[in-house]
Amino acid sequence: MHLLAAVVVKKTLMHLVRRLGGPGLIALGLIDNSFIPLPGGMDAATILLAAAHHEPWGYYAIMALIGSLIGGYLTYRIGLRGGEETLDKKLPKKRAEQANRIFKRYGFWSVVVTAISPPPVPIVPTLIVAGALKYPPVKFLTALALGRGARYTLLAYLGHRYGHHIVGWLSRYYQPLLYALIALGVAGALVALYYWRRQRKNKNGSASGQLPSAA
Repeated sequence: MHLLAAVVVKKTLMHLVRRLGGPGLIALGLIDNSFIPLPGGMDAATILLAAAHHEPWGYYAIMALIGSLIGGYLTYRIGLRGGEETLDKKLPKKRAEQANRIFKRYGFWSVVVTAISPPPVPIVPTLIVAGALKYPPVKFLTALALGRGARYTLLAYLGHRYGHHIVGWLSRYYQPLLYALIALGVAGALVALYYWRRQRKNKNGSASGQLPSAA
């Protein structure tokens, strides 16, 4: 699943990442750790760059880590400035409550586990909660570096060792995977629209029920 982003933009991504190299991973890291993440994009780019062998594979792991730390810290700062009210404004209620509950229980390790986990595990809720609850920035960055560092080190090594086989597999199954991903994206958008309209309807109903009745 975490390589499907590479399938969507196979030709352009191969050209782009080879052209930008390591600095391109920093730019991707800023986007991937924001409110418009690219699920699997950083993973795919790290593997593809390491597979190209233009630089030592460890270089790409470090550049991916730097991009993730910068992007993660900026998102953390949004939560820090906005406080716990940010959770309600930036995240769905259910996801905010879940991230809040997990972070309060596990703290440091919740950041590590989220950072090392591949998609579809989202990291943005954890970043926001850490800031909103004023978790110490040094501990936050250490946890994020530990998780992302392990993840991108492994991916860069796999790209260096098996990258050509991975790229070949993507080339063979590009079209069916692309259609499957488009279908999943459309289905996800429809589900999200359904729940958004349902939540809005419930809010309107609650507001109507609170209106004072006429004497």
